[in-house]
Amino acid sequence: QVQLVESGGGLVQAGGSLRLSCAASGSIFRFSVMGWYRQAPGKQRELVATITSGSVTNYADSVKGRFTISRDNAKNTVYLQMNSLKPEDTAVYYCNLNHNVANFWGQGTQVTISS
Repeated sequence: QVQLVESGGGLVQAGGSLRLSCAASGSIFRFSVMGWYRQAPGKQRELVATITSGSVTNYADSVKGRFTISRDNAKNTVYLQMNSLKPEDTAVYYCNLNHNVANFWGQGTQVTISS
């Protein structure tokens, strides 16, 4: 069983920055695709960014050029650096670990951007 614990959310003004972290338990982290997703009130959960075990990254068009996903396999941690934040980035952000048929989610961390 894998546990994912997110941290780093909060309230910032538009144009500001936040860095989210997600620490994973267990030994499969380094072999897994890690992702950040978000869910705004009344909306479906959507992909923000993913990073493969080989550090190939993928981003939603809405965050390209503003967000950066990275991973530290020695720390079993994935990060999401968020710059130039906009009010529409307001959501609960979830960490995801995907390895073969295994799929795990964190509890989420709230990000609120004020205009």
